[in-house]
Amino acid sequence: METPDQTFTVFIFTENTIGMLNRITIIFTRRHLNIDSITASETEVKNVHRYTIVLRTTREKIDKVVGQTDKLIDVLKVFVHTDEQVVHQEIALYKIKTTGFKSNDVEQVVRQNSAKILTVDPDFIIIEKTGHKAENQVLFEKLKPFGILEFACSGRVAVTKPMKDLSTYLKELELN
Repeated sequence: METPDQTFTVFIFTENTIGMLNRITIIFTRRHLNIDSITASETEVKNVHRYTIVLRTTREKIDKVVGQTDKLIDVLKVFVHTDEQVVHQEIALYKIKTTGFKSNDVEQVVRQNSAKILTVDPDFIIIEKTGHKAENQVLFEKLKPFGILEFACSGRVAVTKPMKDLSTYLKELELN
């Protein structure tokens, strides 16, 4: 009996080399795994970059992908975590038109959803919301009646709950 899919957050720590993202995503594609979100950023360690990949799959499949990814040249280490093991957020930007409603109505929706107004222009308002995907979607639905002109949402940005920090792990790798 196959185990049910669950959400995993994969942290891949690499050197910053050309084509690294392509080499990583090919491994997921070959295993027929769909990536829900991917975020790339610098880390607290100089010249080390982090790819944060979120996907739904089984533990068996994710372990195979992690093992294969960990063997890539320029990959320093790969970690996989369940949602309970990470603290995560996404940032969403909503651009709505400014005509056809009272600005107080928008301000009330923004306040009730712990969002903030970034820009007010004669033709549009830009709103920012940081939260979990579901929270950002709730605000999207509440802003629909005002006329959403554009919507953009980042991938997951996450850090792990208590564990060894990256610099300690890298020092241990150097000793081996």
